[in-house]
Amino acid sequence: MSTLAEKSREQVHAARAAKRAQAVALGVDERFVSLMVERFYANVREDELLAPIFAERISDWPQHLERMKAFWRSILFNSGEFSGNPMAKHMAITGLEQSHFVRWLELFYATLDALGPQPKGVALVAERARSIADSLLTGISIRREGLSGSTAGKDLPHV
Repeated sequence: MSTLAEKSREQVHAARAAKRAQAVALGVDERFVSLMVERFYANVREDELLAPIFAERISDWPQHLERMKAFWRSILFNSGEFSGNPMAKHMAITGLEQSHFVRWLELFYATLDALGPQPKGVALVAERARSIADSLLTGISIRREGLSGSTAGKDLPHV
């Protein structure tokens, strides 16, 4: 007979497998995540607005890219392999504004369009990216402005 802990682990594994299968069925697999992260950050490093922010903070790009691949696999497949606090990292960056998140999303959406998995795959990844941008911008705004900042991400672009 299975213990409660074993059943719980089995449920977690089943949920992860289902989430991964759903993404893979839409053309979003490990290969896609790797290409997406590599191409997106290549674009970021060339971007007039975002490149200076990243250049100040990232000295080991291969390590950062591997970390971001783990982050996106965790987001898209519920892989559980990423640990960290993106909110704290972003809150520590002074001067981040809505325009930075808008540009980040524009580059992200352009990367997705260039890679072109199935339209539903693009929508899945784009929705998660927008949700992350909204969450980060809203968290930063609430910290700066209090509750009046709680709708900061409402005007971020959608795919």
